Parts: sequence; C-alpha cells; structure tokens
Amino acid sequence: MTRTPASWTVAPEPFDSPVAAALWRAYYTEVSDRWYLLHEGHPTDPAELEREVAADTGDYLAPPGGVLLVARYDGEPGGTAGVRMLDAGTGELKRVFVSEQLRGKGGGPVLLAAAEEAARRLGAERLILDTRSDLVEARALYARHGYQETERHNDDIYAEHWFEKRLGR
Repeated sequence: MTRTPASWTVAPEPFDSPVAAALWRAYYTEVSDRWYLLHEGHPTDPAELEREVAADTGDYLAPPGGVLLVARYDGEPGGTAGVRMLDAGTGELKRVFVSEQLRGKGGGPVLLAAAEEAARRLGAERLILDTRSDLVEARALYARHGYQETERHNDDIYAEHWFEKRLGR
C-alpha cells in the first residue's frame, strides 16, 4: 500500500469487489448524467444506467494485464484509477474518478501518480486515455500532469479528446 499526503492511501483492489462496484456505479452515474443533462436535458434513464453498469464488468483491470487502484481518504473509499495493458509497452488509463465530496483534497494527482507507477510495473512505457469535452476537470488534470493531446486512437463514440504520456523509468 502506498501512503500519500493529505490522508490519502492508494492500493490495488479486485475489480469485482463491493468497494470497486460502488465506485464504478458512482463514476458511471456521474459521467452518464453529465452527458444526458448536457445533450438531452435529463439524467440517465435508470434502466439504461443499470444495463450499462452491468455491461462493463471491468475484468480488463485484473492481473496480469491490468490493475484497479482504489484511493481512500481517511480510510473511506473515495476514488479509482485503472490501467489495462493494450500491448507490451502501452497502457490505457481507465476509470479515473474522485468522489464529488472529496474533490479538492488532492486525490486526482495521487491517483494519477499511483496509476503511472502501476503501469510501469506492468511494463508500460506510455499511457493513453480518452475523455470528453464536458469533463473539463479531467482534461485539466491530465494536462497539469504531463499528458499531451494526440490524434484519435480509438472508435469510442463518446470520446472527444485523446491523451498520451511517456512514462520515465
């Protein structure tokens, strides 16, 4: 377990644990509701939310090719970051999320640093990710921590920005 400043700890967590499931639901609910409110003026339909949360199990964040990290603030689960290896040298950053009530307490940078270290341990020389235009906080976080915008690298219909960071050893 990594001990970090400001009462944050970060440690690997099974992708299918109750803690991981609760954080995945909170993450997906927030990003889905933000999209629907922006584009259609209403939150996500509850039935759709249930289908989509269940459809993405996160099994790609299991060893040996991936890892899910959970950040805790004063012992309480408050965020996630995952890495999955796409090839021998490329990792993809997934599910970077800090609970709304813990934002502004340094969790984002702590999670990014832990995810980058986990990616190095998995053999990654670079990390890539995608995000949306309305997730301005995420884009700002990535830019502050050395991620550069790149050309499209996937066909995700919701992705609007693609980033990459070369990882030093």
